[in-house]
Amino acid sequence: MSQHNPTIAILQVQHILRGAQQRGLDREALLRRAGIAPALLGSPLARVTQAQYAALIQVLTRRLRDELWGLASRPLPPGSFAQGCRAVIHCATLGQALREGFGFYRLLIDDFRPRLTVQGPLAGVRLQRRQPAAPGQAGALGYAERTFSFFAYGLASWLVARRIPVQAVTYRDTDLGMSSDAERLFQAPVEYGHPWVGFRFEARWLQLPVVQTPQSLQEFLRAAPASLLVKYRDNARLSERVRALMRRRLGEGALPELAAVARSLSLIPQTLRRRLQAEGQGFQSIADDLRRDAAIAYLADARLPLADVAARLGFAEASTFHRAFKGWTGLAPGAYRRERAG
Repeated sequence: MSQHNPTIAILQVQHILRGAQQRGLDREALLRRAGIAPALLGSPLARVTQAQYAALIQVLTRRLRDELWGLASRPLPPGSFAQGCRAVIHCATLGQALREGFGFYRLLIDDFRPRLTVQGPLAGVRLQRRQPAAPGQAGALGYAERTFSFFAYGLASWLVARRIPVQAVTYRDTDLGMSSDAERLFQAPVEYGHPWVGFRFEARWLQLPVVQTPQSLQEFLRAAPASLLVKYRDNARLSERVRALMRRRLGEGALPELAAVARSLSLIPQTLRRRLQAEGQGFQSIADDLRRDAAIAYLADARLPLADVAARLGFAEASTFHRAFKGWTGLAPGAYRRERAG
């Protein structure tokens, strides 16, 4: 069974490099240390693996001595995240952990204030600016806020060992088009026009107990930042059930057709298609995303011939795979492999 993780848009790589660029560091050298081919930045559709993105975060943190990677007005000292986690691991509930964790970060970050809000049945995480961003810094700071928000969500889900269902992600108008993976990462719609960055969810989830321990925290921190990429899936969503069914067949040849997946879920094809559309998903787009992400992972193994990659993904002809991969990433698979090899 294939365990290929979703990949990350090259746009995220471009954004996280802004702080290093502003400080005059060699962007290509940083990318190569993370195992990312610099030429991929020139292909807007290119994507990198979660492991590559996590490695880039580690490279930037070490090089800049900053856990916000030069994107904010002053560095966030290395070790801050680990210290914050140790402060909240003993909290009884998720609500208490979020409040204490955000209080800790408000002492360290000058640019924005993370806080938890509760209004009736809804709770929200909000990152509000302390003051307008300096000229030329709004884009970098915006990415720092969006990443902080997502990592806060990843930590919250890990603390309670389940994915917190999000109703909506809230961004500013200035964030429009700047976070192409947000809906997939949060599995929720993005709303623009808010004076803060964050997300909202049902307040009842704040009563969930923190089930992690100091012992499990040690393993979590050893795997960070990769451990912050949310691994819990919302199995109540039909699209996630479809994705899980199809993922199990990756690497075995042809993926199941719509009718076969519908039968597995005790649905008729028309109902499956309609319910996927209601979640903003399409059957073919799910299949294409799974194939794309698996292809990127397979191409990392230079010993695997391209014809074998095509066959594992269910393509009868290598030429069909070439055309599909170029449509997904902007590069032919052979060129993608060469660029990655550097």
